[in-house]
Amino acid sequence: MTMAFHPAKGLANPHLQTLLPRFLRRRPLFMPLTQRIETPDGDFLDLAWTAPAADCLPRQPVLILFHGLEGSFHSPYANGLLHAAKQQGWLGVMMHFRGCSGELNRKPRGYHSGETSDARFFIQWLRQQLPGRPFFAVGVSLGGNMLVNYLAESGDHSQLTAAQVISPPLDLAACSERIQQGFSKVYQQYLLGSMKRNLGRKIAALPDAMPLSGDDAKQLDTLWQFDEFVTAPLHGFKDAADYYQRCSGLPRLGDVAIPLRVIHAKDDPFMTEAVIPTDPLPPHIRYDLYQYGGHVGFVTGSWRQPDFWLEKTVPAWFHKILGSSS
Repeated sequence: MTMAFHPAKGLANPHLQTLLPRFLRRRPLFMPLTQRIETPDGDFLDLAWTAPAADCLPRQPVLILFHGLEGSFHSPYANGLLHAAKQQGWLGVMMHFRGCSGELNRKPRGYHSGETSDARFFIQWLRQQLPGRPFFAVGVSLGGNMLVNYLAESGDHSQLTAAQVISPPLDLAACSERIQQGFSKVYQQYLLGSMKRNLGRKIAALPDAMPLSGDDAKQLDTLWQFDEFVTAPLHGFKDAADYYQRCSGLPRLGDVAIPLRVIHAKDDPFMTEAVIPTDPLPPHIRYDLYQYGGHVGFVTGSWRQPDFWLEKTVPAWFHKILGSSS
């Protein structure tokens, strides 16, 4: 049975849950091995490994991680989940989305919540390197919604044994609206600040290929505006509404063919009830909705000894899948 989540005493507040991991884990738990692979369109993807792929044993599980908006290996959840995989004796690897590893990518396009081509290329590349191993995938926040899209598109050909998504914004329009309200504006400004800095660098490097000027980019005030004037035109959408409608994972859950677990918190300050499935889900999809947890928080334990619940429950559920398939 997968363990239930109970917030640390006195730490049930959704904003505390969301922000605590950044304060509790200021440095990565380990230093990764890094690798760059070239993409078919002449760009690159930067990987972070827990160990050399060459050392992977014939039946050793591999945990693949997709991070959230503006995330990286240095995000507390990212190195924490990879470290948890390492402790299980698994090989862990994270694919940085384009532009998120600290180096500007070469092409105008970047990444978004429905952009699955890089994930598909990476997983197929990984399968060639590591044939026969069970592949598990975890997607966090934006990476979770992207992973749902990938699974829905891939059906029985995903190359994955099972997957989990944590705090995925499965209804993009509702989440875009939610983050403009109340204290959640703080998260919006933080994310938007990072996105605009990267956008400014991209405009300086490729001014003729970008959909707006450096001065216009500075005027962007909300994530919706970023999606309307940058994400949509760069990636072939009519506008932000078209992007949100076509890339929200919620309507596509029924197309997922492998075991999938979705982890949400009711108090997630990035979400609304619109992300909660109302239609019956197939038996191989497990939906875990917790009262507390914030956005990718899920800190349990106590003030003195806080504990990262995700780093226990994610491997535990994959172990259960391994046990049922052996």
